[in-house]
Amino acid sequence: MSEPRSPVPRKLLTFPNPEGHALSIRAKALVFHDPQSERLLEHVEQIAASDATVLLIGETGTGKELVARHIHTTSDRGGPFVAVNCGAFAESLVDAELFGHESGAFTGASHARAGWFEAAHGGTLFLDEIGDMPLALQVKLLRVLQERQVVRLGARQPIPVDVRLVAATNVDLAKAVQAGRFRADLFYRLHVATVHLPPLRERPGDILPLALHFLRSYGSKLGVPSPELSPVAEQVLLAYEWPGNIRELENIVHYAVIVSQNGRIEREDLRLPYAPQDLPAPRPEDWMEQLREAVKNLMQEQRPDLYESMEELIVATAFAHCGENQVRTARELGISRNVLRAQLKRFGLLGQPFVVPVD
Repeated sequence: MSEPRSPVPRKLLTFPNPEGHALSIRAKALVFHDPQSERLLEHVEQIAASDATVLLIGETGTGKELVARHIHTTSDRGGPFVAVNCGAFAESLVDAELFGHESGAFTGASHARAGWFEAAHGGTLFLDEIGDMPLALQVKLLRVLQERQVVRLGARQPIPVDVRLVAATNVDLAKAVQAGRFRADLFYRLHVATVHLPPLRERPGDILPLALHFLRSYGSKLGVPSPELSPVAEQVLLAYEWPGNIRELENIVHYAVIVSQNGRIEREDLRLPYAPQDLPAPRPEDWMEQLREAVKNLMQEQRPDLYESMEELIVATAFAHCGENQVRTARELGISRNVLRAQLKRFGLLGQPFVVPVD
């Protein structure tokens, strides 16, 4: 079985343990194959070389955490990478988890515990969905960023921390500031190095390489060879808008691998919420792929006259398409007129119209 014809990703980012994110809505893979993505990668790696606070802006499922991890791994910081979803905790819990607490600081605090800032000391702290952080915590976060030290709940002594902050949001923080939901001073503190992650629909060159990655990944998990995408299936993937971005693409490919037959994913195997109405025009390589598959099927029939039949079909079809004009036919086929005339005589096509047989 042949491998999918999708281009091989030039740069692939994945989680160290993808299975640990199985229930997450975040993207679990990110490629930089589209020209816009290549420029994005260059920008990200330039920022990574500094120690500046980074704000990642993008829709859900565009790969913000993967970019944050790449910033950390390509920086000079030797400490850990700590990822936190600010929207996944109640306000009281976020306060204790973010800054830590001492024993007895609140009911249930039986022992002291370091917060996320302390855990990320010497490394990078990634705060996802920072736009959902309560205003009271925004004040404390701003103080930590300014003073580079934290005070645990129930304590008075500050603890110095050396942490690079990478924050992410899928909301417009500037509008949130105007609406009074986000502090302007914290916004400007975060808005040092900004990275805008375009949605998948705006970087179509990444779609097929990502699909190829997920085909291989889920084929391996299911213990089957990686199925290939039919030309029409590729066109459907490219024409779809992907409102759920990379995570949605992964789910679609996962299902298609399960239901596909004969090692090939067809259009009907792609369980899309809606079908793209206008597909892009077929590419020349798509027609060649269909012709290649047709030849394979004919070879399975073990026809001894296959080569001659194919040659006759090509010559006869081209001759009819060119209005039985020998000069034009020879030019379209890339052969001399003498060679063409010899073939026309051999196949009995001179002086009689050729009709393509219909099964």
